[in-house]
Amino acid sequence: MRKFKGLMTSLSPHWATPKWLYDELNKEFNFTDDPCPLGGAGGLNRDWGKRVYCNPPYGKEISKWIKKGFESKSDIVVFLIPSRTDTKWWHDYIMKADEIRFIKGRLKFGESKNSAPFPSAIVIYNRTNNEKSK
Repeated sequence: MRKFKGLMTSLSPHWATPKWLYDELNKEFNFTDDPCPLGGAGGLNRDWGKRVYCNPPYGKEISKWIKKGFESKSDIVVFLIPSRTDTKWWHDYIMKADEIRFIKGRLKFGESKNSAPFPSAIVIYNRTNNEKSK
C-alpha cells in the first residue's frame, strides 16, 4: 500500500496555474492583481486590487483565501480552486458566487506531465454585474 501514499494528496499545497488557462481568463477579465503569485500568505494581509486572479494554496488555509475574496471590495475576484463541494467553505462562500465553472477533466498544473488527483473549478465574484442590476 505504501506505493500509493501520494496518489490522493500533494506534498505541497501550491499548484501552479496552467499558462493557457491563466491567459484565457486574463483575456476575459483583464486582471490587475494576484495576491498570492508564489503561494505566500502576504495576500491575506493586504487589500486586493480591482480585478483579482487568485489560485490560493490548496491546503488547510484555503478557506481564509476564499473568505477574503468573498469579502473583498474588488470589482472582480476569480479563483482557481479544487472542486471540494463537500466542504464547509464551499457551502459558505462558493455557493454565493456569481458564477461557478466546473472544468471538464483534470488540469495539469505547472510543468507537470500528470493530471491533478482532483477536479477543479473557476469561481467568479463579479461585483460589476451586481452594481448594474441595482
